[in-house]
Amino acid sequence: MKQAKVSDLKNQFSRYLDYVRHGETVLVFDRKIPVAELRPVSQDVPAGKIGALERKGIIRRGNSHLPKKFFKENLGGMRAGVLKALLEERKRGR
Repeated sequence: MKQAKVSDLKNQFSRYLDYVRHGETVLVFDRKIPVAELRPVSQDVPAGKIGALERKGIIRRGNSHLPKKFFKENLGGMRAGVLKALLEERKRGR
């Protein structure tokens, strides 16, 4: 939760409004007394930078569901022997 004095809020309203757009809440103080709270209209909006990226369509969140067979199956393809390849490369002097 962000905090702002009334004078700061008046001078930098766009900045604090941007915080609210990204799902944060701003608590407004007048002479060290809380007088108002700015919060998003809808609580369905994902908060923070991840939520902003999701709203822009840059990322898509997963559904936290992996099939049970995911952990039981072996990985497909050729297995890379990274250590073996590194040691061979060092022997060749490349």
